[in-house]
Amino acid sequence: MIEMIRKIFGTGQKADLKKLVNNGAQIIDVRTREEYHRGHVVGSVNIPLQSLSKNLSKIRKDKPVITCCASGMRSASAKTFLQSHGFAEVYNGGGWLSLKHKIS
Repeated sequence: MIEMIRKIFGTGQKADLKKLVNNGAQIIDVRTREEYHRGHVVGSVNIPLQSLSKNLSKIRKDKPVITCCASGMRSASAKTFLQSHGFAEVYNGGGWLSLKHKIS
């Protein structure tokens, strides 16, 4: 029960995103192309949330995935969507700028 509450509210142990990236995690930026071109995490792949379902083949299932967006809302949706499509290790990286600082 407590673990379920932690998952829902995000109060569980936080993932070491920098370590995940250093070990080959994929960063998927789900903002629009225009937002992405104004700034993004180096090495990230831009797949806007609205086109995620059409581009699942661009994301490897055998590597961790970190989603990011502007504030964390779209990346949370992307995380849930990817998990529902068989991606086992998916993390919500939140806003891209915050993620950039965490992994630098």
